[in-house]
Amino acid sequence: MPRKSPSRLVRDLAPIHPHAAAVDIGARMHVAAVSPRCDPEPVRTFGSFTGDLQRLADWFGQCRVATVALESTGVYWIPLYEILTQRGFAVVVVNAREVKQVPGRKTDVCDAQWLQRLHEYGWSCFEKMESF
Repeated sequence: MPRKSPSRLVRDLAPIHPHAAAVDIGARMHVAAVSPRCDPEPVRTFGSFTGDLQRLADWFGQCRVATVALESTGVYWIPLYEILTQRGFAVVVVNAREVKQVPGRKTDVCDAQWLQRLHEYGWSCFEKMESF
């Protein structure tokens, strides 16, 4: 059976940030996602205490993450932002209203995976923290 060649769009679309990660931030837990090429377990859940955030940053370091997108509607992103920037990661905050318009995502895991994919391919609805 002949192999079906990938569509031109798929062939021509290359990641802009191949070492991108994303975190869907909540009050009690954070769901983090990296590319499946970086880790056999690309989605992990972490608590919101400082030790948990340090472990999350350690995992990103092991996965050679360079840039991280954070999605949060409250102030819970601030401690993680501080830890990640101190460790040298480029961090952007997502306009949650823009991301929520995408249909079909129902769980924090799906949110984190989708956000990671968008960030990896350079979706432009991100705001750099320095602009706040």
